[in-house]
Amino acid sequence: MATPDNEVREASAQFYAGLNQMANGDASALAGVWSQGADATTMHPIGGREVGWGKVQDSFQQVAHIASEGRIRLEDQLIRVVGDLAYELGVERGALKLVGQQAAIAGRVTNIYRREAGKWKIVHHHTDISPAMLEVLNHSAAKA
Repeated sequence: MATPDNEVREASAQFYAGLNQMANGDASALAGVWSQGADATTMHPIGGREVGWGKVQDSFQQVAHIASEGRIRLEDQLIRVVGDLAYELGVERGALKLVGQQAAIAGRVTNIYRREAGKWKIVHHHTDISPAMLEVLNHSAAKA
Protein backbone atom coordinates (compact mmCIF):
# COMPACT_ATOMS: atom_id res chain seq x y z
CA MET A 1 0.00 0.00 0.00
CA ALA A 2 1.37 3.40 -1.02
CA THR A 3 1.93 5.86 1.81
CA PRO A 4 2.53 9.59 1.33
CA ASP A 5 6.20 9.13 2.37
CA ASN A 6 6.67 6.43 -0.26
CA GLU A 7 4.88 8.51 -2.91
CA VAL A 8 7.17 11.47 -2.21
CA ARG A 9 10.18 9.14 -2.24
CA GLU A 10 9.10 7.99 -5.72
CA ALA A 11 8.68 11.60 -6.90
CA SER A 12 12.16 12.30 -5.55
CA ALA A 13 13.58 9.31 -7.43
CA GLN A 14 11.97 10.65 -10.63
CA PHE A 15 13.39 14.12 -9.97
CA TYR A 16 16.92 12.78 -9.46
CA ALA A 17 16.61 10.58 -12.55
CA GLY A 18 15.68 13.73 -14.50
CA LEU A 19 18.49 15.69 -12.85
CA ASN A 20 20.94 13.01 -13.96
CA GLN A 21 19.63 13.19 -17.51
CA MET A 22 20.11 16.97 -17.36
CA ALA A 23 23.69 16.44 -16.15
CA ASN A 24 24.17 14.44 -19.34
CA GLY A 25 22.72 17.00 -21.74
CA ASP A 26 18.95 16.45 -21.69
CA ALA A 27 16.64 18.36 -19.32
CA SER A 28 13.35 17.18 -20.88
CA ALA A 29 12.53 14.55 -18.23
CA LEU A 30 12.34 17.18 -15.48
CA ALA A 31 9.05 18.53 -16.82
CA GLY A 32 7.23 15.38 -15.75
CA VAL A 33 7.99 15.75 -12.05
CA TRP A 34 7.89 19.56 -11.69
CA SER A 35 4.85 21.68 -10.90
CA GLN A 36 4.07 23.74 -13.99
CA GLY A 37 2.82 26.69 -11.93
CA ALA A 38 3.90 30.29 -11.63
CA ASP A 39 4.97 29.53 -8.04
CA ALA A 40 7.62 26.92 -9.01
CA THR A 41 11.03 28.10 -7.80
CA THR A 42 14.65 27.03 -7.71
CA MET A 43 17.95 28.23 -6.31
CA HIS A 44 20.75 26.36 -8.07
CA PRO A 45 24.30 25.55 -6.93
CA ILE A 46 25.57 28.10 -9.49
CA GLY A 47 23.52 30.91 -7.96
CA GLY A 48 20.45 32.81 -8.95
CA ARG A 49 16.78 32.33 -8.26
CA GLU A 50 14.18 31.40 -10.83
CA VAL A 51 10.46 31.94 -10.28
CA GLY A 52 7.79 30.33 -12.44
CA TRP A 53 7.95 27.05 -14.33
CA GLY A 54 9.10 28.69 -17.57
CA LYS A 55 12.18 30.21 -15.93
CA VAL A 56 12.88 27.08 -13.89
CA GLN A 57 12.69 24.96 -17.04
CA ASP A 58 14.92 27.39 -18.96
CA SER A 59 17.55 27.26 -16.20
CA PHE A 60 17.72 23.48 -16.35
CA GLN A 61 17.91 23.56 -20.15
CA GLN A 62 20.79 26.06 -20.03
CA VAL A 63 22.75 23.77 -17.72
CA ALA A 64 21.95 20.75 -19.91
CA HIS A 65 23.52 22.54 -22.91
CA ILE A 66 26.89 22.71 -21.15
CA ALA A 67 26.72 19.54 -19.01
CA SER A 68 27.98 16.04 -19.70
CA GLU A 69 29.18 12.90 -17.94
CA GLY A 70 27.14 13.75 -14.85
CA ARG A 71 26.03 11.66 -11.93
CA ILE A 72 24.12 13.18 -9.03
CA ARG A 73 22.77 11.24 -6.07
CA LEU A 74 20.86 12.20 -2.95
CA GLU A 75 22.25 10.98 0.37
CA ASP A 76 20.96 11.25 3.93
CA GLN A 77 17.39 11.70 2.69
CA LEU A 78 14.79 12.91 5.18
CA ILE A 79 11.16 13.29 4.08
CA ARG A 80 8.32 14.86 6.04
CA VAL A 81 4.73 15.04 4.76
CA VAL A 82 2.12 17.48 6.07
CA GLY A 83 -1.16 17.24 4.20
CA ASP A 84 -0.59 18.04 0.52
CA LEU A 85 2.91 19.45 1.10
CA ALA A 86 6.14 17.60 1.74
CA TYR A 87 9.75 18.55 2.18
CA GLU A 88 12.91 16.60 1.62
CA LEU A 89 16.33 17.31 3.06
CA GLY A 90 19.58 15.68 2.10
CA VAL A 91 23.00 16.05 0.56
CA GLU A 92 23.57 15.99 -3.18
CA ARG A 93 26.84 14.35 -4.19
CA GLY A 94 28.38 13.53 -7.51
CA ALA A 95 30.23 15.11 -10.38
CA LEU A 96 29.69 16.35 -13.90
CA LYS A 97 31.49 18.14 -16.64
CA LEU A 98 30.50 21.73 -17.37
CA VAL A 99 31.87 23.12 -20.63
CA GLY A 100 34.19 20.10 -20.69
CA GLN A 101 35.70 20.65 -17.23
CA GLN A 102 35.12 18.36 -14.26
CA ALA A 103 33.22 19.78 -11.28
CA ALA A 104 32.41 18.01 -8.02
CA ILE A 105 28.96 18.22 -6.45
CA ALA A 106 28.59 18.20 -2.67
CA GLY A 107 25.94 20.36 -1.08
CA ARG A 108 22.92 20.40 1.15
CA VAL A 109 19.55 20.39 -0.57
CA THR A 110 15.95 21.15 0.29
CA ASN A 111 13.16 20.07 -2.05
CA ILE A 112 9.50 20.92 -1.54
CA TYR A 113 6.76 18.81 -3.11
CA ARG A 114 3.04 19.45 -3.47
CA ARG A 115 0.28 17.00 -4.31
CA GLU A 116 -1.35 18.18 -7.55
CA ALA A 117 -4.20 16.20 -9.11
CA GLY A 118 -3.23 13.21 -6.96
CA LYS A 119 0.50 13.23 -7.89
CA TRP A 120 3.46 14.67 -6.00
CA LYS A 121 5.24 17.40 -7.97
CA ILE A 122 8.35 19.26 -6.97
CA VAL A 123 7.62 22.96 -6.50
CA HIS A 124 10.96 24.15 -5.08
CA HIS A 125 14.59 22.98 -5.25
CA HIS A 126 17.32 24.77 -3.28
CA THR A 127 20.96 23.75 -3.00
CA ASP A 128 24.05 25.25 -1.43
CA ILE A 129 26.22 27.34 -3.73
CA SER A 130 28.93 25.18 -5.33
CA PRO A 131 32.34 26.89 -5.37
CA ALA A 132 33.66 24.11 -7.66
CA MET A 133 30.94 24.67 -10.25
CA LEU A 134 31.30 28.46 -10.07
CA GLU A 135 35.06 28.18 -10.55
CA VAL A 136 34.59 26.13 -13.72
CA LEU A 137 32.01 28.56 -15.09
CA ASN A 138 34.05 31.64 -14.17
CA HIS A 139 37.18 30.12 -15.76
CA SER A 140 35.22 29.31 -18.90
CA ALA A 141 33.77 32.84 -19.07
CA ALA A 142 37.21 34.37 -18.65
CA LYS A 143 38.49 32.38 -21.64
CA ALA A 144 35.61 33.51 -23.89
